[in-house]
Amino acid sequence: MSADPVSVDPTNPRLEGPSPALAVAIDMAKRSLWIAPVIMLGAAAIWGIDGVYSTLYALAIVVGNFVLSAYMLAVAGRISTTLMGGVALAGFAVRSALVVTAVLLVVNLDWVELVPLTLTLVVAHMTLLFWEMRHISGSLAFPGLRPPPEPAPNPYLPDRDVDGSAPDPSSAPNLR
Repeated sequence: MSADPVSVDPTNPRLEGPSPALAVAIDMAKRSLWIAPVIMLGAAAIWGIDGVYSTLYALAIVVGNFVLSAYMLAVAGRISTTLMGGVALAGFAVRSALVVTAVLLVVNLDWVELVPLTLTLVVAHMTLLFWEMRHISGSLAFPGLRPPPEPAPNPYLPDRDVDGSAPDPSSAPNLR
């Protein structure tokens, strides 16, 4: 008797389909585009062009950190949920080390201002996380991002005919 390669192994469950974590991380990356100009203007006003470069570098680290985390979880989840748990735990330490390494690589360069770099790392991480909380679904029906709200119905147009089909536009009364 041959084993079916498509069958599910109950001792080693894995996740199929699109990754909710990756969808959330990409949404966070999009939201970072909204806060980047505000951060850059503040840094330019206080620290000049070096502050802008430092904040942009820090923002790239933050977004890269979120996307890398989601990618690692997505890949591990396709292999095994147990591995995904291990990646979530160990991945935090690895990604924290990568953030520290990225900062240490540039800390002595001329264009780096340490205060805006550090402030942006901390504040952007927290701001994006709290901002994203408003858009995450807490339901198993919609894991990841909450679906967009349904558009409000137009009270002047019929929704459906009696038989459930869409109304014929030519049968609408002429209101002229």
